[in-house]
Amino acid sequence: MSEVFDLTCELIRRRSLTPDDAGCMTLIGARLVRAGFHCEDLRYGEVANLWAAHGQGGPVLAFLGHVDVVPSGPEADWTSPPFEPTVRAGRLYGRGAADMKSGVAAMAIALERFVRAHRTHAGTIALLLTSDEEGPANLDGVRRVAQHFRDSGQRIDWCVAGEPSSREKLGDLIRVGRRGSLSVRLTARGVQGHVAYPDKAKNPIHAVAPALAELAATRWDDGNADFPPTTFQVSNIHGGTGALNVIPGSVAVDANFRFGTASGAGSLRERTAAVLRRHGIDCTLAWNLSGEPFHAPEGGRLREVVIGVCREVCGTEPEPSTGGGTSDGRFIAPLGAEVIEIGPVNATIHKVDEWVALEDLERLPAVHLAIAERLLG
Repeated sequence: MSEVFDLTCELIRRRSLTPDDAGCMTLIGARLVRAGFHCEDLRYGEVANLWAAHGQGGPVLAFLGHVDVVPSGPEADWTSPPFEPTVRAGRLYGRGAADMKSGVAAMAIALERFVRAHRTHAGTIALLLTSDEEGPANLDGVRRVAQHFRDSGQRIDWCVAGEPSSREKLGDLIRVGRRGSLSVRLTARGVQGHVAYPDKAKNPIHAVAPALAELAATRWDDGNADFPPTTFQVSNIHGGTGALNVIPGSVAVDANFRFGTASGAGSLRERTAAVLRRHGIDCTLAWNLSGEPFHAPEGGRLREVVIGVCREVCGTEPEPSTGGGTSDGRFIAPLGAEVIEIGPVNATIHKVDEWVALEDLERLPAVHLAIAERLLG
């Protein structure tokens, strides 16, 4: 089999559940050191981060990825063991096959090939990997590395994230931005009591329900040319003592906004609080802004290069999209970088029997190599 196939399989065999990199960084780092890269181990707590760079000065082109994966779920549900890479019907199966060990392997190999062909290339080419992309907090991964870069003055002009972005065929969709994510835990207070004597208690679930209905029905904005309208979703409601005859004294509600540039995080917080005040809810709000929206504008150098590579290497006309969830690109964009995401089909990410098409896997290194050559070659 090919070099990218072998490396992807070697990565899949490693149970790199967040934040354990399971030796993936050592494997990739050793390859890049042999290719002439300078590698920095930026470990914070339990999280492994690798910054491998070749060249000097600007412009700086960084490829971005993660080696950690989500849990497989019950292994008995898989057709073949999730951490034993298996080929069936033109597909490579295994946890992380699409998200995103194939992308990591392809980027590493593309960078090796690039410096082999362009020893005296312009600027700096680099690879940034983390083992904390799939975790709930993302505190010690790319978020922490980005702060280190900010403090040390490390610039990034262009960033290519190898996240699985494609819909049906490699290169048919690229992410040119991502929405912001704003979460809130609303804790509403009431008065505990017996369900048979509601006049002597105050049910916080009853009190908060109309306010939640209004928040869910609110049209927060109309979006714009770059982003769809803001959405609000309740994800969890925690209340009650477990007894059927007790009115709870409090209820906690978890909710999330996904927003573009038509609304700011500050205005969403203020409008939410206003709705709760209007309904007379006695509550506290704990907010967490896990990422602001970012967008690579039409006509941007990296965006145009990636579109051209999709046409020439993949034979596709890529759809520029800002949909989907969040990615680590949200931490790199504030450094002043233009960020684009391109990777394999995402139909099976986080699912049982995750796979990447062998045809796409073989083409991925050529995609990343072509991007590097057009920008720095």
